Amino acid sequence: MSFSSQLRRRADPIFRATLAHPFVQGIAKQTIAPDALIHYVSQDIQYLETYARVYGMAIAKSPNRHFMQLFHRRIELVLHSELTAHLTMCKVAGVDYATLYDERKMAPTAQHYASHMLSTANMGQLGEIIAVILPCHWIYVDIAKSLQIEVEKIPSHLFYDWITFYANNDMASGLLELINALDELAQGASLQDLRRMENVFLISCQMEYKFFDMAYRLEDWPVKADDTDV
Repeated sequence: MSFSSQLRRRADPIFRATLAHPFVQGIAKQTIAPDALIHYVSQDIQYLETYARVYGMAIAKSPNRHFMQLFHRRIELVLHSELTAHLTMCKVAGVDYATLYDERKMAPTAQHYASHMLSTANMGQLGEIIAVILPCHWIYVDIAKSLQIEVEKIPSHLFYDWITFYANNDMASGLLELINALDELAQGASLQDLRRMENVFLISCQMEYKFFDMAYRLEDWPVKADDTDV
């Protein structure tokens, strides 16, 4: 069994719980509250900026041109192509995408996830960086493939574009590239390195679940700070 297959097996309860989460099922059933969609997009904008920075740090630690090109392609996807998914949610929620970015309003879970990725990218080896970013891509493709079965013949579904974007062949091939890269690095890794890769992977899987939960519950910091402009 490949290293990535072992990780996926260990994370399967988290994948299944994420698919069953009310936010994800609300997308499938077209019942998700507009406020939850708005909260999700506003946080995901900032999360994806972190994601792109982590890919940039992966380029700096890449051993060859092959890995550099892989991460460069992923940066392009994160900064541009994923706008399609955000715009779909904004349309359903009836909000202007341009109004949602505010770097002062990162929710606790989004902040925690971003810090987890950045600290791994700063201190970890390349295998750990791939392991920390892989769950996001993997879980979204997994969710979309599952939901697509229900909505692929219903173009009028409110989230049809969101689901088909993450279920398309480009997303699947990009996922396979990352999985193969991780397995390649795992072949020459020590047991200690493999355990570190597994640990950051499983934490990111948990954070993916918590990210949807954060949006569903409209999570915010427990104590409001003074919002007077500096």
